[in-house]
Amino acid sequence: MDPMELLTWTALSVVVAGFVVGVVVGLTGMGGGALMTPALLFLGVGGGEAATVVTADLTAAAVYKTGGAAMHYKEGSPNLKLAGWLILGSVPMAFIGPFLVKRLTTDPDQLDYVLKVAIGFALLFAALTYALRLYINLKRVRAGGDPGDPDPKIRPIPTLLVGVLGGLLVGVTSVGSGSVIMIALLMLYPGLSAVKLVGTDLVQAVPLVLAAAISNIAIHGLDWELTIPLIVGSVPGTLLGAKIAPHVPQSLIRRGIVVVLAMSGEALLDKSGWAPLGEDTYNPWLTVATGLVVVVLLPVVWGVLRRREGLPFRGLPTVSELDTWNYAGSPEQREREKRE
Repeated sequence: MDPMELLTWTALSVVVAGFVVGVVVGLTGMGGGALMTPALLFLGVGGGEAATVVTADLTAAAVYKTGGAAMHYKEGSPNLKLAGWLILGSVPMAFIGPFLVKRLTTDPDQLDYVLKVAIGFALLFAALTYALRLYINLKRVRAGGDPGDPDPKIRPIPTLLVGVLGGLLVGVTSVGSGSVIMIALLMLYPGLSAVKLVGTDLVQAVPLVLAAAISNIAIHGLDWELTIPLIVGSVPGTLLGAKIAPHVPQSLIRRGIVVVLAMSGEALLDKSGWAPLGEDTYNPWLTVATGLVVVVLLPVVWGVLRRREGLPFRGLPTVSELDTWNYAGSPEQREREKRE
């Protein structure tokens, strides 16, 4: 391949997209696939084919996630036993998943449709996991908080099943390793410290994403003209995001990401021709409406959930406080929150 072929406006747009998404991943720890895959699809790179984009995204993720995992491993933060059970379930399914989808049809257009619909629903599911995490933390605070357990007792079967579901989702859509699996770990091991949670997820994500990338490359091949610019942009972006993370209001960014995920999921379903949204035309007004509904409706729903937990519609604990992986607050703060 001629290196000059990479110096195009399309390649530059991929580098910029990779860098921006990389920064967000480094800032918030939210999964890159949930942002990178729809961004590349909407840019129309790789011929606009979902299979090409998913393969390139997984290959790039295997590179930048390895660096993050190595850093956490060096600092001793991952729970390796827990990661091992996740890997046991996720890696085989990540490898098998693309072959299962391929068997659904030999028609390239039908395959593209199936992948885009799957990615659209995966994006909506990823957005939902954010709200679910906040509610889990709210209920835990109301129950008195959790002091954290750096070495919880492993629950093999549920953990294995989380790996199976996450592996299948990542293998087919590239979405889920940093969002769906993370929320499942939080639900299974609520006392796991934040650094252990992130470190464990990163360690298990490396073989998971690598298996998914190998499987997709074996089926669809690898578009180097897309993959190389993606790596060039995403790696420094991730490093920069991690460096400036302590100085940036991550909660506000994460809430913005939820809106973007919801709009991207609806738009992708609409563009794919998913029947309930109309098979022949794309409705941009519906995408805008989805974003507005999320922005307006979510605070109302959140207030109702607070009331169900015996709290006022607004107040302590704030969304920003709950938007940590294991916020519990000090005993004094929890008592003040209960009084309010």
